[in-house]
Amino acid sequence: MAEALFYHLTHSSLEQSLPDLLEKTLARGWRALVRCGSEAGLAALDERLWTWRDDAFLPHGTARSPHAALQPVYLTLGAENPNRADVLMLVDGARAGAAEIAGFTRACLIFDGADPAAVEAARRDWRAVREAGIPAKYWAQEKGRWTQKATT
Repeated sequence: MAEALFYHLTHSSLEQSLPDLLEKTLARGWRALVRCGSEAGLAALDERLWTWRDDAFLPHGTARSPHAALQPVYLTLGAENPNRADVLMLVDGARAGAAEIAGFTRACLIFDGADPAAVEAARRDWRAVREAGIPAKYWAQEKGRWTQKATT
């Protein structure tokens, strides 16, 4: 059964938070599909995942990279899923409908709390997921930590 996790960024940026979430995803043996809302956002994340820590990187690919099916993390602007990901991560305004979310083990909707349009879109997505009967959890940052604020 799919589940949707909503991550409300208030203390850190996407570039700071996403690598940690991806590491946890990979540690579970899952593959991730990161759907970005813009070409600029995709390019920034592509660079960030190679350099996010001095002692580590997150192996990943894009449509420009060879061997898409072998990538543990695949970054995209579209709906393709060449690595057969278990987890869909929606960032930078990217969207997915409840039917698509239901096709993954987990979907993570990560949004900027300082952007009123992103917050409103997340609220709409929460309602759509709830109405589709997909279990959901809402996490917000408090004092540098994730705190679960709501669940369906």
